[in-house]
Amino acid sequence: MKRQRVRPLLLAGFVLVTALAGVAVFAPALAPHSPTTQRLDEGLRPPSPDHPFGQDALGRDLMSRVMYGSRVSLFVGVVTALVSVVLGLAIGLVAGYRGGWVDEVCLRVVDVLLAFPGLLLAIAVSAVLGPSVRHVVLALCVISWTGYARMVRAEVLSLREREFVAAARGLGATPLRIIGRHLAPQVLPLLVVQATFGLAGAVLAEAGLSFLGLGVQPPTPSWGAMINEARGFLLIAPHLTIFPGLALILTVAGFYALGDGLRDALDVRGDS
Repeated sequence: MKRQRVRPLLLAGFVLVTALAGVAVFAPALAPHSPTTQRLDEGLRPPSPDHPFGQDALGRDLMSRVMYGSRVSLFVGVVTALVSVVLGLAIGLVAGYRGGWVDEVCLRVVDVLLAFPGLLLAIAVSAVLGPSVRHVVLALCVISWTGYARMVRAEVLSLREREFVAAARGLGATPLRIIGRHLAPQVLPLLVVQATFGLAGAVLAEAGLSFLGLGVQPPTPSWGAMINEARGFLLIAPHLTIFPGLALILTVAGFYALGDGLRDALDVRGDS
């Protein structure tokens, strides 16, 4: 009964995420206009057949800018998730299996980073390094890997006492082989689910940093920057906020739906 209930959720998340990836990859072919071409005499025009999402204050086609903005969000989300998962997996496996002073050092580093609010730490890193896509990814990786490391460490602490680990150790397997061949595959399903939720968090964080002017810089389209630029025209041109905001909502909802569906399908534990 449970599996029948989660299938639509998994399918909906998969469709939304696949649609986002398709728009991001094929944006140059799908966009009806250039996202940076300005037509100052057509600024703030509402949606029309030629411009389905309307035009911004500089006369740029909003639909094209929303499409190109998906490329930034997907790039930041995927790269942040991959780097954070790899780093968190490596540190969590070593800390959980070795224990002792290695575990203590890793835990203290994680605790120090977790002592700061995540978004504030990302804002500080971006402000120091300067606004750019690479610096946004670096800032988000700094705050994201700790959650994966703690999760993997907790799982390995339980797994290392299991019979299959004791049997491998009794047969003379090295710690590196035990970690790579026996422990890592056990935590990968949990990591896949958490990485899906992490993608949604990275997309939201990138939008927040861009909204504050610490992310992608003009004229490169970014959903957060587009919403920030539209604040002054909220009453006279609400479409400037509605469409990038709707794209952001659908993207985050898609990743969360996919994560919830995968969690039930893979039958793993973990909090979103």
